[in-house]
Amino acid sequence: MNAILRISLPLTLWLAGFSAVYGLHGLLCSSRWAALAAALPGRALLIGAALLVLALQALLIGLLGSPRWPAPEPAIHRVSLTLAITAFASSAWTLLPVLTTSHCL
Repeated sequence: MNAILRISLPLTLWLAGFSAVYGLHGLLCSSRWAALAAALPGRALLIGAALLVLALQALLIGLLGSPRWPAPEPAIHRVSLTLAITAFASSAWTLLPVLTTSHCL
């Protein structure tokens, strides 16, 4: 079970982070929240959520590379670490528009 968790966790975290950030973006840009736009710092929330996802991905790379959570086989260790680095790069690439563009176009 440990091997399955090591392999599936990085991309699952990427998927959850991507869905959460862009779901928050849709919520903040919807007409129901337009009245609260002045009270909520929408862009700051999006940037904070994106940075939180990147921090969690970096933490996961550190955990998967540490000897405290050993892999049952060296191949599983390499695959899980490669997937974690790929998920971090994917998170950075897919969340880049949140950090660089305006809040609601």
